[in-house]
Amino acid sequence: MLVANAACPTQAYIDGRWCDAADERRFDVTNPSTGAVIASVADCGVAETRAAIAAAKAAQPGWAALPAGQRSTILRRWRDLMVERADELALILTRENGKPLSEARGEILYGASYLEWFAEEAKRVYGEVVPSSSASNRILVIKQAVGVCAAITPWNFPNAMLMRKAAAALAAGCTMVAKPAAETPLSALIAAKLGEEAGVPAGVFNIVTGTRAAEIGGELTAHPDVRKITFTGSTAVGRKLLEQSAATVKKASMELGGNAPFIVFDDADLDAAIDGAVASKFRNAGQTCVCANRMFVQAGIMPEFARRLAARVAALKVGDGEMTGCEVGPLINEAGLAKTERLVAAARADGAKVLTGGAKHVAGELFYQPTVIEGVRQEMDIAQEEIFGPVAPLIGFDTEAEVIAMANDTIYGLAAYLFTRDIGRAWRVGEALEYGMVGINEGILSSAAAPFGGVKQSGFGREGSRHGLEDYLEIKYMLMGGLSA
Repeated sequence: MLVANAACPTQAYIDGRWCDAADERRFDVTNPSTGAVIASVADCGVAETRAAIAAAKAAQPGWAALPAGQRSTILRRWRDLMVERADELALILTRENGKPLSEARGEILYGASYLEWFAEEAKRVYGEVVPSSSASNRILVIKQAVGVCAAITPWNFPNAMLMRKAAAALAAGCTMVAKPAAETPLSALIAAKLGEEAGVPAGVFNIVTGTRAAEIGGELTAHPDVRKITFTGSTAVGRKLLEQSAATVKKASMELGGNAPFIVFDDADLDAAIDGAVASKFRNAGQTCVCANRMFVQAGIMPEFARRLAARVAALKVGDGEMTGCEVGPLINEAGLAKTERLVAAARADGAKVLTGGAKHVAGELFYQPTVIEGVRQEMDIAQEEIFGPVAPLIGFDTEAEVIAMANDTIYGLAAYLFTRDIGRAWRVGEALEYGMVGINEGILSSAAAPFGGVKQSGFGREGSRHGLEDYLEIKYMLMGGLSA
């Protein structure tokens, strides 16, 4: 088994201790490429979640009181350990998630970059002195840690999504209880092990693993000692968590679903646009919240763009993520595969034409051929739903105004992309797109230094950048009186 080779924990991590579920339940983690069981992990529930919250509450005052420079040093050590062991962590990630090893290693380094960034930002939580209307008063504004934070993270980036939440929370002086996806708990557990080695004190960072997501999530959202909930996942689940959190009026940040437009104008550098399309759409087999979901191509260049993209996509190497040169791995589970098959079949039935792909891949049960479809219309299901599979639907357009209207015609507003060599158009369209992030002549836009997040029903709050730290801080106004001579 993988865990024997890589020394990856399989128990929950609560109050600095590795522990099983009280009822001794466990669940299997499987490799989506092969179907093989790679680990048996503690299947926790409400009791373990409460214990983790209690541990985080007890640890929070001491962690917040620790000088920022000392918290920074611990986070930096954590980052260094992740970088030193990036190959080991990437192998764990590939085996539980399926993505190619090269992508997995890139994710580990990306997750480590958040530890590095927020290690520095921990020392920059500044307050204010505000001019007072009275000579005998002084107005001070300070920022303090929110308190205990709950993080619920997804399977598609099991290291990076956890690290960018944990790094910001711990830098601000908060403690955390994290619930990783049941499909990919090992990346979270090995990260906690490295955090322990780096000197993160007991109770500051806790991992509750389990398949009983509704029970664990219900406890995290209802418990009065949890002061913030941060979630990355679907809009439907985000709505439910917000509803459950309302009774205790928790601070929240939500990074939810997307329906990203990828717009290619007729003056674009086609080589760059094709490169950007492949990078944006087919990374992690299309299972990213910011990947291109609808590809809008101006009518004059549609034939050439479609031909060239189809040729590039047909040449992508599909297989087990550990295979040399692999570029596209499997979908995470049968439900993801079924959704991809349904959307492609419906598009075909509505008159769209498959240029390449369009069926399951021979590599294994959960593999789907990288696919390009032309003749897609805005009203089709494949243009309305988040695909989360390696399928690129092409939609034609004529004018700038037309494509802006189509791109914005969605409840989502996470990421958008546009390719043009006209600087005026880049500004006009970039500002008109109703999205939290816009990539201009680039297909990959994530960075620890940039604020990651969406608008509309793609959520609120930001992760990364200095703004990401603010989501874990409260503002306190202090009036000092009696200062006149």
